[in-house]
Amino acid sequence: MKSEPSDVSIDDLAKRVNKTIAWYGVRNYQARNFMRDQMCIGDQVFFYHSSCKQPGIVGIAEVCKLSYPDTTQFDSDSKYFDPKATSERPRWFNVDVRFISKTRLISIKELRSNLDLKGMPILQKGNRLSITPVDPVEWKCIIGIM
Repeated sequence: MKSEPSDVSIDDLAKRVNKTIAWYGVRNYQARNFMRDQMCIGDQVFFYHSSCKQPGIVGIAEVCKLSYPDTTQFDSDSKYFDPKATSERPRWFNVDVRFISKTRLISIKELRSNLDLKGMPILQKGNRLSITPVDPVEWKCIIGIM
């Protein structure tokens, strides 16, 4: 799960009460569907800093609340406001995640240099999704290099 550290960083998550946050603001249907349809309580995720000087994995979190409507879609003052969304027919969803641990930075360059990870969606040129699945073999490989 990607987050811009200027919005929410791994350190911000670690400092929050209960160490949890709603993963708000996802406005891509495929990423939304991953959250809404596939994520389960207890699923662990890599916390990835993007749009920064050193993008890469910086920690681990876990899903602690199943998908529910993202309230920012209804807030006309939010940059995530969606005028087509209604409470009866929400378009955007989020899950809550809880901080598990901070890791050393595993840069995108380091991830791309590992041949066992060459098929990861997040490493593909042009990938813009903020949420992508991680195959169990890829998860084990990344845990092994942490």
